[in-house]
Formats: sequence, C-alpha cells, structure tokens
Amino acid sequence: MTSGLPGYEAAIRSRGLTKSFGDQTAVQSVDLEVPKGAVYGFVGPNGSGKTTTIRMLLDLIRASGGEHELLGLPMPARSGEVLGRVGSLVEGPAFHPYLSGHANLTRLDAADRLSDPRTAKRRVSAALDRVGLLAAGRKPYRAYSLGMRQRLAIAAALREPRELLVLDEPTNGLDPQGTREVRSLVASLATAGATVLISSHLLSEVQQICTHLGVMRAGKLVAQGPLAEIRAQGDTRVSVETDRVEDAARVLRSLGVTEVRLDGGRVQGVLNDVVVARIVPALVENQVPVLGFGVAAQSLEDRFVELTGEGFDVSG
Repeated sequence: MTSGLPGYEAAIRSRGLTKSFGDQTAVQSVDLEVPKGAVYGFVGPNGSGKTTTIRMLLDLIRASGGEHELLGLPMPARSGEVLGRVGSLVEGPAFHPYLSGHANLTRLDAADRLSDPRTAKRRVSAALDRVGLLAAGRKPYRAYSLGMRQRLAIAAALREPRELLVLDEPTNGLDPQGTREVRSLVASLATAGATVLISSHLLSEVQQICTHLGVMRAGKLVAQGPLAEIRAQGDTRVSVETDRVEDAARVLRSLGVTEVRLDGGRVQGVLNDVVVARIVPALVENQVPVLGFGVAAQSLEDRFVELTGEGFDVSG
C-alpha cells in the first residue's frame, strides 16, 4: 500500500488488517477505505470486531497482519506525526468526579506531551464551547448527565485541531436527549471539515448522519461504500394481495420472481430482472384477482439484517 501524501484521498485506508488472540481471530483481512471529509458509519453487531479494528487503527494494539494508513501516512511507522492530528473516543477517558469539566480537561492537556501549556486555557475553553459545555465547564463532573459526560469525552479529543475523529460507540448508554446531543455534535464536526468515523451497533443512529458505511460481521468487513450505494444493493420486492395466493405464487415463479412466500392474503417475492409491467397482466390472464399490488426496494434495515444477521439492533 502506497502513501497518499500530499494529496491523500482516504483519511483511513487498510489492507488485509487482521488481529488474532491466540487461536482466536477477532478481525480478519479488513480493507477499510474512509474518504477524506466523509462521515463513515462503522456498524455491526456487538462483538463483530469494530472496537478491535479501531484499536489497531489508532496503534493501541498491534495488528497480527496487514497494513494501514491514517491521513496518508503509514502506521505505526509514522504514528508520531499522525496521532496529534487525530482525536478519538475509545472507551472514554477516566474523569475525576469531584473536578469540574474544565479542570478535568486541563489535567488531560497537561499530560499530553504534544500540547502547548501556554495555550491550554484557551484551547480547553474552546473545546468546551465546541461541544456546548462552556457554561457548565465549572460544574463538577459528578453533576453531569450521561449526554454531558459523552460530550466532555469528545471535547477531550478536540483540545487541538483534528483532521480525523474516531468515535467508538459515542451514544452507548445514552437516553434519547443525550443521543440527539451527540448526533448534533458529530454533524457539526463534519460540517467544519473533519473526517469522522463513528462506530455503532445502532443503525437507526448512524444512518441519520453518515455519508458512507462499513458493515462488520464476525470479524469481517461484509459491505462498504456510500450510504446510497449500499441501500441500492438490496433486493427489490413485489407484493400482490389476492384471495388466490397459491395461484398468484405460481404465476410469480413462472415469471422469474424468486424467494416467493405467502403471508395471509398476500404473496411477496424478489423481483430480480422481471419487468414490472408484465406481472399484473400475467396474473389477470391466469384469472388471479389482484386486490393490491406494490413494488418496493428493500429497506436499509432489511439490508443490514441480511448482511449481519438478526443480532444487529436496527431499531435503536
């Protein structure tokens, strides 16, 4: 894999990225491609390998095989040059409950060898303002709601200007209000020009803000691309309402419709390349009364269940 500098197009790129723990392979040959400027939803069921992949990308653990780049530079060889341009939320920093939000960020900043102590006060205040916590910056952390705590964790990643944000399950455990707060924050970061990779097992969240998706299942990347492209890859289905479902099913199969199934007074199937205009005339010709007829593309939720299995929480 060659470096994309100086005009790199992918903020994150990996080839064959693999991680094994003894005889157990947690991540197998993952080829990520996160375009610069994208909001990339990294989704899949819990335990599908998302966090392990993220930890390899950020050099928190070493890969067993493969290679990757961040912001056009090879990792981990040039991590010292890259990681200062990357903000991350992976399992969150440990904040002190009796210190204020401002004081917590100041302590984190002091421990960061890449940060300039002369600008710490200004940068910490700016980070709090960016996540909407400037007014609450003097309150003790123990008084923060879950949503405020997650926003403070993101503020910790924003103490310096970042070109890339990597957020692992940023809405985990949040109530609806906290989830909306974090979602709005991610959208604002993307609008400001950052590339954002957001990991989640909740399709209902990522599909509202993401431009691109990568889907993990059992340690493998099973789909990747623009949101609209992945949505379009799903099957188009036909539905016929009739009081002669068996005859309707026979006609649909004869036309080339597959996966035909009966559901009460309705017959459904995958359209494939069947011309829609042929279906109703064929049914009428075979004396099958058509009480209702529809054609619909597979929903994104159905597509993800198809890719990842029923264990994926698509409802949020």
